[in-house]
Amino acid sequence: MRPLQGIRIADFTVHNAGPFCTHLLSQLGAEVIKIESAMRLDAFRKPHPVYGREGPATFDQVASNKLSVRINLKKAEGVALAKRIVAASDVAAESFRPGVMDRLGLGYADLCAVREDIVMLSVSSSGQSGPDSHFAGYAPLFGAWGGLGELTGYADGPPVEIRHVMDHTVGMNAAVALMAALHRRRASGQGGHVDVAAREVAASLVGDLLLLAAAGGATARIGNAHPRMAPHGVYPAAGEDRWLALAVEDDAAWTALCGVMKRPDLAADPRFADGASRIRHRETLDLMVSHWSAGVEANAAAEQLQQAGVAAHASWTTPEIAADAHLRQRGAIVSVAEPDGTQRAAVGVPLRLSKGEDIGILRGTPRLGEHEDYVYGEILGMGRAERLALEAAEVIH
Repeated sequence: MRPLQGIRIADFTVHNAGPFCTHLLSQLGAEVIKIESAMRLDAFRKPHPVYGREGPATFDQVASNKLSVRINLKKAEGVALAKRIVAASDVAAESFRPGVMDRLGLGYADLCAVREDIVMLSVSSSGQSGPDSHFAGYAPLFGAWGGLGELTGYADGPPVEIRHVMDHTVGMNAAVALMAALHRRRASGQGGHVDVAAREVAASLVGDLLLLAAAGGATARIGNAHPRMAPHGVYPAAGEDRWLALAVEDDAAWTALCGVMKRPDLAADPRFADGASRIRHRETLDLMVSHWSAGVEANAAAEQLQQAGVAAHASWTTPEIAADAHLRQRGAIVSVAEPDGTQRAAVGVPLRLSKGEDIGILRGTPRLGEHEDYVYGEILGMGRAERLALEAAEVIH
């Protein structure tokens, strides 16, 4: 048994945040049926040249494991067909602007009419209610609204808005909320509408700084620095565009770093005698560390620092991550088959369970409409004549 085996999700989500939620749940065993149409492809499915190939690479990272069926929701018959899938599902998930599902006839009240205990997930930029609920939004805007951009970057530069990581964080929050709603349904028999607002997820990540602002303090962008650690940052290493990240959390780590740098004189320097002193002189320290790091190979230096008790690692490129033996052994990076049979690296589910359940990606990205025989035939019991008629009418399209 996979943890979520037996849970079926009718997936209307598009782009990244909502699809990443259902993608995570599919890796935990939920059966996710992606409802899409050739009339209006998910922007992430549209082929485009990226990463050295012509194919929907971004779509691969949120659609592997899912089943795909075509439904034209612009037609009333398509909406009726979608409701038949919802009636056979535990969850309906969507990520349109508030009001879109209602206008289609697929709002929460509409879906409750076909399955009373349905759990519906809505992921949007600002939520299903409130004065800004009509706002459109994408990942950089979520960070901007939530205050993350204002905190990210250097003091003499502009805010740095966060892209995909914001979508994924929203998706993870949505997955937790959805599992909570399913747990409640199991206990009470009642479904519910789960409302996840991306800007609220972003704002939840700046909690300590909200307290600072409430107390009359002021926040500031500090680049790679840390309010309580120095040295702390990403430093140049030998070679083109190679970098070493390290963090010195206490006096013992500072002494160890001085030893690796072969600078015992710095450990005895009163300017750097304790954490507070090192923070006051962080700019001087950063110059000293950069001078040393520029002459060492990043991976070798990181290994030496780790052995000495200093938190450090090379800033890895994507090919280095894809080839990492540790991530491969733990299933965090896996190989999946493309439609033509070739293998590609994919990001697996980032967790492990002690019972050894077979979680993660079990199959590659579905072709558009690939699983209609199973969904329409086995789940809905649709006969061949009905299906051919719906295809001819471009309801299944």
